[in-house]
Amino acid sequence: MISSKEQHLDRALLRAIPEGSNCLRILDMFLADAELRGLHEYANTVSIRRLGFNDHGPVHMRQVALNAIRMLCLLRDAGIKTNLETEESGSFDDSLCAVFMAAYTHDIGMCVGRDGHERMSVTLALPHIDRALTTIFPDDPQRRIAIRSTTMEGVYGHMGTQRIHSLEAGIILVADGCDMTKGRARIPISLKTTPMVGDIHKYSANSIEKVHIGAGTERPVHISVEMSAEVGFFQIEEVLITKIESSPAKKHIELTAAVTGQTPKKYL
Repeated sequence: MISSKEQHLDRALLRAIPEGSNCLRILDMFLADAELRGLHEYANTVSIRRLGFNDHGPVHMRQVALNAIRMLCLLRDAGIKTNLETEESGSFDDSLCAVFMAAYTHDIGMCVGRDGHERMSVTLALPHIDRALTTIFPDDPQRRIAIRSTTMEGVYGHMGTQRIHSLEAGIILVADGCDMTKGRARIPISLKTTPMVGDIHKYSANSIEKVHIGAGTERPVHISVEMSAEVGFFQIEEVLITKIESSPAKKHIELTAAVTGQTPKKYL
């Protein structure tokens, strides 16, 4: 059964994706894909119940997709071209398709395990990506190759452990790091497991109240983080900033964070 949170994010994705975009068609295909749904669900089972980590399932992957689309559209509004555009390999809409598909599938490799899950995500995502692209671009193999390759870079590079080069993949890296609000840690904390590796991520994420992505004043994208306790700075400094530093999108991003009621700290 689809949760109310997933339904809310599905509606937000429909609003965020420009009308008439091929990305809307891919969204419809992915939402109707029962196997992809199963991969999302089981990735969460392994992540939370077997390994004791945060949410890596359908809500997380939808939220990352929404974050990524918002950032990509802010860059477009600021006149920043994607790599597919500057290399004359595709349009903004093609980049949007790649970013959405990468975000929506980036963690399905958690079905198998944590170590190297980004590589497994590529393997598991490829049939679903190829099916969507063949449906939309049946007579344009070169376009399919460009979009698929950009998608794969986004999936493979989302942990920040592999060097990436495209703006599209860089956005996935940052969008993933931005999903760190307390809702993501709610389930693993409620299970009340014994202390284990990874607990700091759960408790630091549980202090993050809001993450807002909007237009910046000096750079196109501004990320602001509001938290209830200082432990949240761990999530920002050890996870989000690490990802931003590894991202080709870094030069376009502003970042501030603050405990509620205190003066925001400017990082970028």
